[in-house]
Amino acid sequence: MVAEKRELTRRQFAATLVMLVVFKDQILALQIGDSALVARKAGMWEAICWPENGEFASTTYFVTDDPEVRLHIYRFDREHDAFALFSDGLESVALEQATRKPFARFFDPMIKPVDQARADGRLAELSDALGRYLHSPALCDRTDDDKTLILVSCQ
Repeated sequence: MVAEKRELTRRQFAATLVMLVVFKDQILALQIGDSALVARKAGMWEAICWPENGEFASTTYFVTDDPEVRLHIYRFDREHDAFALFSDGLESVALEQATRKPFARFFDPMIKPVDQARADGRLAELSDALGRYLHSPALCDRTDDDKTLILVSCQ
């Protein structure tokens, strides 16, 4: 095991996971822990993978958990045209806990430039702008956790 070879603990490799695979007519999503995935269908955002917290406050599940990983697998027909995958640091600005719904007012302006992009793949200019936003004082004042956001448009 890598941890043993490096004389580290498994816990030092702890990470959550959210993964999306878009096929021509189906979607596959995998999740471990408190990362999340939301998708847009007919202009409305819905949660596909809701963050899973652990037994106690500020805890979650990790890919390195032993004896068993809490892997959730979601497979469904492709009816969505946009996706956002994100880490728990964005949960407070992206998700409404009471209704268990994504905040459209967060995702709509985020996905708009991706929808309008003419290039495929990683969009360097948009990625740089997103990075600046994720590290902005306005956002960092609201969360001190890691902030990762991946936006995908199929338009």
